[in-house]
Amino acid sequence: MRRLKAICAIVGVLTLAATLPAAAQVPFAPASAVKEGLDIGVSSNEIAITSDFRGADLTIFGALSNTDELLLAIGQYDVVVTLEGPRDYATVRRKERVLGIWMNTESMTFQQVPESYSIASTRQIDDLEQGPSFNSVGVGIEHLPLDPVGYIRNSGVISEFRESYRRLKLGSGLYQRDTSGVRFVSSSLFRASLRLPANIPDGQHMVRAYLFKSGVLIAQRETPLRVVKTGLEQAISDAAHERPFAYGFLCVLIAVVTGWGASLMFRKD
Repeated sequence: MRRLKAICAIVGVLTLAATLPAAAQVPFAPASAVKEGLDIGVSSNEIAITSDFRGADLTIFGALSNTDELLLAIGQYDVVVTLEGPRDYATVRRKERVLGIWMNTESMTFQQVPESYSIASTRQIDDLEQGPSFNSVGVGIEHLPLDPVGYIRNSGVISEFRESYRRLKLGSGLYQRDTSGVRFVSSSLFRASLRLPANIPDGQHMVRAYLFKSGVLIAQRETPLRVVKTGLEQAISDAAHERPFAYGFLCVLIAVVTGWGASLMFRKD
């Protein structure tokens, strides 16, 4: 009996010894990787257009979270902030001299493009060489999707009309870029400044912030911005859209009265 108990004890010890190494080889479950975060806020959620509106400055504040201190120190994080206006169809026309007269000979319409677009970044967009194609992301004036409407017989002229559209928008001030408009005020806080032109369209605008790590887009945030007309400008705009016939009749009446009054004042006796 004692011999049987001894044999059982030896078998138990050997079994325990065999299971301990196997248990020791079981790795711990790796902790889930924490991704970087991005939060933004704007200095104002509404811009009012008055009769003396000459443009405005919009400030965007942002904060990064869960960043890698080493990558942050060597400048591997980049922030791009954009302000995108309402989307609408846009037509670009080409003028040529025909029989001594400049005429519109060809045109192209792009579908649903931003009427205004401002961008600020920590550095030049094209310097993010390791990133994806910015045409697919749609960040930057040169990478905005400009898709023509309808069938284009000569596809070679599409790039020419796209360049003309960008040039016209940049010339009018509705499209703007600032490659140093985003600055880090601390290790995780940044500030961006965007200029709103005097001819900015009213409506719903969208502020977007993009966070890139080593050229790869890892986070994106957006917040709306309303641009509204106030006072007399709003009353005239509402009348033109809501009561077009009365608005047109009033314009003609004012023109007639003004012309008749001018003829009385400046007539020669």
